[in-house]
Amino acid sequence: MELCSRTLTTLLHRTSPSSSSSSSSSHSLLRATTCNYATPSKSSNYFNLSSSSSSSSHYHNHHVLHHFQQQPFLFHHHHGSSSSFTVSASSSSSSVAASSTEEKMDRLPAELNVTETQEPNSRVRLQVEVPPVVCEDCYKRVISEFTKQAKVPGFRPGKPVPESILVGYVGRKNVQKATIESILRRTLPHAMTSVTRKALPDSVRIVTKFSELEKTYSSQGSLRYDVLADIVPEIKWVPDNGYKNLKIVVEIDSDIDAQKASEQEFKRRHKSIGALKVVADRGLQVGDVVVIDISATTIDQDESKIKNIPSAESKGFNFDTEDGYRILPGFLDSIIGIRPGETKSFPLVFPETWNQENLRGVHAQFTVECKELFYRDLPELDDSIADKLIPGCTTVQQVKELLLQRCQEVEQSAREQATDNAILDQISKMVEVDIPQSLFEEQGRQLYGASLLEIQAKMNLNDQQLASLSSQKAVNEYLEHQKDNIRNLIKQNLAVGDIYRRENLQFSTEDLVKEVENSITEFKRQNQEYDEERVKDQVQEILEGAKVLEWLREHAEIQYVTR
Repeated sequence: MELCSRTLTTLLHRTSPSSSSSSSSSHSLLRATTCNYATPSKSSNYFNLSSSSSSSSHYHNHHVLHHFQQQPFLFHHHHGSSSSFTVSASSSSSSVAASSTEEKMDRLPAELNVTETQEPNSRVRLQVEVPPVVCEDCYKRVISEFTKQAKVPGFRPGKPVPESILVGYVGRKNVQKATIESILRRTLPHAMTSVTRKALPDSVRIVTKFSELEKTYSSQGSLRYDVLADIVPEIKWVPDNGYKNLKIVVEIDSDIDAQKASEQEFKRRHKSIGALKVVADRGLQVGDVVVIDISATTIDQDESKIKNIPSAESKGFNFDTEDGYRILPGFLDSIIGIRPGETKSFPLVFPETWNQENLRGVHAQFTVECKELFYRDLPELDDSIADKLIPGCTTVQQVKELLLQRCQEVEQSAREQATDNAILDQISKMVEVDIPQSLFEEQGRQLYGASLLEIQAKMNLNDQQLASLSSQKAVNEYLEHQKDNIRNLIKQNLAVGDIYRRENLQFSTEDLVKEVENSITEFKRQNQEYDEERVKDQVQEILEGAKVLEWLREHAEIQYVTR
């Protein structure tokens, strides 16, 4: 129902539960992942640690995520002319698979010729030339390995076999492929020497087509290949050290004012213990509850251009008229007096401040049919109903005081959250960074996983729905739709990490141990798998972030304004 003043988008693009309900969708993920920075004890979602207050974990629920999680890259060779391949430590699909660049380097009989070129998005291209003497040494090792493993008819296992017979038995093409793989496996760690410490995990890719490698090796007895690797991006502050003198204006939503919120909550609880009774002899008044069908179209002099507005339509909508301030301005006034069975049609204009951008300034024609009309029969506000408002309370005054106390706690929490969000937003605008594509995709996939798990927890999706939402197409659409949010979040992460190092901030070992134990306890309670080292790393990042925000709040000039 688009009458409510909050943006409705697709399920995967809407606001996370941890963000404000009034947040627009363009900032929903950002706010959801940054708001918990200051309270790591509540297991925030920031820096990719799953929330312990939720039943979902975006990297532990394999039932949901197995469709699209990034697995360790294998060394693949393809027969297609347009394919490239990737390398990593995993070797489960190849007897001569590429090794991790972090393994101990094998001594080579000659030096490689490596040319390093910087490319956009914090990427490095390495052009590697492997001399014939290295290729020949790899060939001999492959022949030796095949001699040990191959069961050539007429020869005992492990005994020397003439090379020509062995190659004929194994197949010259297979020997050549195995040799090329051996060359890459042995030479890649050497080629990566200059960037190994800077390269991002799983970002190393050999981009030369395998067919070209075969052609070069067959004709020249040497090998040339190109490697792409994303590296840790460098951060530039504009101005330099600008984070040390932040001037922050924090907008506080008037809805979180403790006094106002407690009064509204008291009123809501009072209404909840009243009875709804049918209105029989009059039209709609403020205070009533009405069930209505709503339809809306755009207004245009050219009738062929008139379109329905699906997001503003609803059937059987239960509308509490006391919440009229939350809906489209003018809507409530336009239906006052309507009776059951009656239909009213009226024009309204969506304000320029409307959350859904595509409706801002749109002239719409609304048609509303009244289905049912009720009024509330409320009990007297005396101490006899106190226990019904809040169990255990004996007086109405006690109820009001307790509600005010709770709302004050909420207000303080919201104030701190808004402050942290404003600070993070400010520092993200002060850094210039060339974000690697692999880092963007990893962060985006984790956010998408968290959103998908949230939906799964609420809607209990079936396997077909999960497969559809977990498809590469769905993931790519999410990355495109949320690219600004994802980039902004990455900039915040990098900026926070840089400040932590620059200011030599620290947290206690006791805090780390406590938070890791809390997280693991929560995973066990929910019967979820976990990697203790990964949990520890991510808790550490959260604690670092909390320290940075604490430091920034102490050194910033902060002004609060109510909107």
